[in-house]
Amino acid sequence: MSDREQWQVAGDAASTYEGALVPALFAAWAPLVAALGAPRPGERVLDVACGTGVVARLAAQRVGPAGQVVGLDLNPGMLAVAAGASPAGPGSAPITWREASATAMPLPDSAFDIVYCQAGLQFFPDRAAALREMQRVLVAGGRLGLMVWRGIQHSPGFGALAAALERHVSPEAAGVMRAPFGLAEADGLRALVAGAGFRDISIQAHTGSVRFPSPARFVQDQVAASPLAAHVAKVSDAARAGLVSQVAHALESYQVGGALAFPIEAHLARATK
Repeated sequence: MSDREQWQVAGDAASTYEGALVPALFAAWAPLVAALGAPRPGERVLDVACGTGVVARLAAQRVGPAGQVVGLDLNPGMLAVAAGASPAGPGSAPITWREASATAMPLPDSAFDIVYCQAGLQFFPDRAAALREMQRVLVAGGRLGLMVWRGIQHSPGFGALAAALERHVSPEAAGVMRAPFGLAEADGLRALVAGAGFRDISIQAHTGSVRFPSPARFVQDQVAASPLAAHVAKVSDAARAGLVSQVAHALESYQVGGALAFPIEAHLARATK
């Protein structure tokens, strides 16, 4: 099984993901992703690989009570946290959470005006099949909004973590950390989207920021909220200490007053059916 297919979380990982990784990493991207679909009141929205629902909740606010939102994810732990999180707010569309694979969605044809996928496409075992499914469930003229990370070289924090995992944990753990950056080239992304039948494709690079209270928290939260936890649990306390120390040293130039902030880059893609 590939690293992409293994990117599933268990136990309390989904809660850590929502409480730590969403505010540190994903929340700032959600408005940019939502804007790709230009949601209007009353529209129907699907959020694929919705995780704990940051994009789905924002979309629910944008389409309003006359709209509909479905959040779809393969991971039941993520969906449980999503369902238990604070609602999108008064005046928002209802959200239905569905456990299913992105490559075989149990959804009818032409059921949605907008499909979103934030930082999920790179993990699908068959990316082309997932995009064909997204195209299938859109109405004619429906809009697609995607975000995928650019190469890990554009994110020094995750590059440092991958290198430290290679040294102190295992090559397999380092591979898990590199997997989120596995769809890095705009040309490859464009070809995938076009191959699924989409048109009017636009892809732009955008730079954001990752923020954690400290390098130690960055390492600890990233490990706890991901499949890295199983790998790191196998090594000694000394190896775990070395992991944190190496990352902290590598990221000294990104620390101010002990807090950590480093850049990360993503491709933002929009297209129509």
